[in-house]
Amino acid sequence: MTQNKLGESVIIRQATSDDLLAIHGLVGELAAYEKESEAFIASLEDYHQDFSDGVFQAFVAEHDQQIIGMALYYTAYSTWKGKMLWLEDFVVKEAYRTFGIGQRLFDQLIEHAQNTGCRLMKWQVLDWNTPAIKFYEKNEATIEKNWWNGKILF
Repeated sequence: MTQNKLGESVIIRQATSDDLLAIHGLVGELAAYEKESEAFIASLEDYHQDFSDGVFQAFVAEHDQQIIGMALYYTAYSTWKGKMLWLEDFVVKEAYRTFGIGQRLFDQLIEHAQNTGCRLMKWQVLDWNTPAIKFYEKNEATIEKNWWNGKILF
């Protein structure tokens, strides 16, 4: 299948609870890529409960009835700007990269954010993840380098 044909045959759609096993697997792949596998402790049961509770949503990329990519997000609030969409994780299986699938997922996410009244969309990217940084810059994103992350684990 040619590069364009594969990308065109992929369906981008809102995730359902039936997709959570595949989403959980993709997050595991992303954690391994980011050299943080041991930090990935959320169980599939956590995903089901939190999805059911409306904590997060996702768009998935589906090819031949298999989930090959996803963008997991939730609504957040910026005290300076108002309603925003937070992109938590965004990944396409390695074998399916370069077919434009990631761009289609990202475009769907932007459209969703705009259609739901969000004033901005934010995410994090590791400073060493050059392919991701180039992708975001190609999409005219501002990559902030002056904010440091803080966290407390429970």
